[in-house]
Order: sequence, then structure tokens, then C-alpha cells
Amino acid sequence: MPTAQTLISDDWLRSGVDALVILVEAAGALVIVAGAFLAFVRFVGVLPRRDADAFVPVRLTLGRFLALGLEFQLASDVLRTAIAPSFEELGKLAAVAAIRTALNFFLAREIREEQDVIARDHDPAQPRPPATGPHTAASRP
Repeated sequence: MPTAQTLISDDWLRSGVDALVILVEAAGALVIVAGAFLAFVRFVGVLPRRDADAFVPVRLTLGRFLALGLEFQLASDVLRTAIAPSFEELGKLAAVAAIRTALNFFLAREIREEQDVIARDHDPAQPRPPATGPHTAASRP
């Protein structure tokens, strides 16, 4: 009975995974570029209003695409080290994964906070936070 090693050679497996890594990295890059383009178009649309609150949906749009793009990039890093990784490759993956996961965590938290602000602004029954802090109109870009 043939073993998995005789059915798929190490070189073929590495080549296949390398191709998948390139595809997943490209998908992540395309997601980020698409999000940046869409956010820029929305930005140009709200620019004449000069209202700080009008920029929040633009930031949320870009943030969502960045978070998704980071997930694709992390997936490509995991794939890259999936085939017989060395300790050096595992260390690099751990560092990159930690950085990307931290970025994604803080980005997701900021998106959630901005969504809460938008929900409060659109629902007069919800209590208003104090007028100071990171989500006041004066502190928004």
C-alpha cells in the first residue's frame, strides 16, 4: 500500500503550498487595496461636508477591509510554515502572528467602538457619553 510520501513528493507539496501562499497573500493585498479605494471614494464624497462625524463611516469601511486583509496575510504566514517548519521559521511566524493579531484586535475594538457611537447617535433613547474622550466630534479627524 503506497504511503502519503510516495503519493506526494516533498518537492511537489512544497511547490503547491508556495503557490497557495502567493494566492492567499495576493487575496489579502487585493482586499486591502479594494478597501482603500472604496474608502477613498467615500472620503471624497464626504469631504465637502466638512463634518467630522461624516468621516466615521469612511474609517469603519477602511478598518473592516484592513482587518480582513490582515486575516488573509496571517493565513499566508501560517501556510508558509505548515510544511516541516524550522525553529527559526516558527519564531518568525510567532512574531508576525502576534503583531498581526494585536493589530487586528485593536482595529476590531476601534471599529466596535465607532459602531457603538454611531448607534448611540442614531438612537436618542440611548444614554450619551460625556462630551470628552476619543469619540467626540472635536477629536475625530
